[in-house]
Amino acid sequence: MATALVGLAFLIGKRVKNRVKDIPYECGVNPVGTAKERFSVKFYLVAMIFILFDIEAIFLYPWAVVYRELKLFAFFEMFVFVVLILAGFFYIWKKGVLDWAQEEWHYRASAWDKNAKQRSSETVGAGR
Repeated sequence: MATALVGLAFLIGKRVKNRVKDIPYECGVNPVGTAKERFSVKFYLVAMIFILFDIEAIFLYPWAVVYRELKLFAFFEMFVFVVLILAGFFYIWKKGVLDWAQEEWHYRASAWDKNAKQRSSETVGAGR
């Protein structure tokens, strides 16, 4: 039924092509710039971390449903799961992935480099 209605609207519907109808709608605000802007890598890192913790929450719901049936086994199983997730969280926090400040990001990114401690001690806080 729905397919028939959409198909009928497509066949019978009025088609008006003009410049105003072809621009993207952005909540009543005129669009500025192009759609080909590049996003920072930090945006994608935070998005992946969000998905990781979202998946963790998805695994917590079924565990909560069967918790009474599995008793202590389920508690320790989920405890290990949450500890591993939190270990990953603290690791990325320590590495500075969650920092959005541009100048600090440069110095935190050098934390991945083992030889950066000698170089960064001279430059950290130089501009402040």
